[in-house]
Amino acid sequence: MPNLEQKRAAYAWSCVQNCNSDYVNLAKSAPALVMGNGLMQTLAFFQSKGKDHHNSLNRHIFSRLKNRFPDMCKGEDFKTVTRFLYDSGSIKYRRATEETLELLRWIRQFAAAVESE
Repeated sequence: MPNLEQKRAAYAWSCVQNCNSDYVNLAKSAPALVMGNGLMQTLAFFQSKGKDHHNSLNRHIFSRLKNRFPDMCKGEDFKTVTRFLYDSGSIKYRRATEETLELLRWIRQFAAAVESE
């Protein structure tokens, strides 16, 4: 049975299939945005951009948060995930941020590898 890190890696691998260079560049910068601005602010920034690569990365994060925290996060859309995050206490918010950063670490590496093929 795969451990959490293996599940995260498998999900990230599925996310980067058929990604373009815009997605790769966004994936490279996303962890710094989360660390510098916060998770909700970064997700809101991506949402406001409305470009395909921003929307794709947001959907990938939303889906992972719903999968990882099914009892707390009930959907995979911007409003539902945002509500989950701002209704969460600081510990749950930190766990969601850590999960997102771990996911982004895999996405970033896989996206760069797929692009270089």
